Amino acid sequence: MNQERSIPVPGEFYRHFKNKMYQIVTIAYHSETGEKMVVYQALYGDFKVWVRPLESFMEEVDREKYPKASQKFRFEKVKVNTDGETSDKKKEEPPWKPGVDACLLDFFDAMDEKKYDRMLEALQRLSSKATRKEVDNICTVLDIQVSGENVSEQIADIRRHILMLKKFDGERLR
Repeated sequence: MNQERSIPVPGEFYRHFKNKMYQIVTIAYHSETGEKMVVYQALYGDFKVWVRPLESFMEEVDREKYPKASQKFRFEKVKVNTDGETSDKKKEEPPWKPGVDACLLDFFDAMDEKKYDRMLEALQRLSSKATRKEVDNICTVLDIQVSGENVSEQIADIRRHILMLKKFDGERLR
């Protein structure tokens, strides 16, 4: 493995050399060999979760097989701002297929930082255009189940959950 590159961290965004975007979920260990594995989620299509050995995740692109690849490494870390744009120079193509909403990314960023007011703001911006898939993704990340019949009722349930978290964290610190 290339020693000059840092190990991926949960929440970081990486671009595959075929120009698809992924977010790191965690680093796991193979149960029999102890080998480090990268668990990462696609930010396009059906948002599948993948696992790959860390060594393979960090390797350089095979130039014999992919001579026209524009990246040096199979996966390269990128920064994504709240508009869903990458801050690197590779902007000829969108960073992922339409369907990943910047409000959803902002929600997850705020969640990582435990910024409940920002989570509520992002949820509010997302509420008018959210799909069942986005609600399901939020519920998965928050590890909750919602009972609403439609998306707006489910978002209301998520909002109540966030308010409860905000209150609980605030009271716990006193």
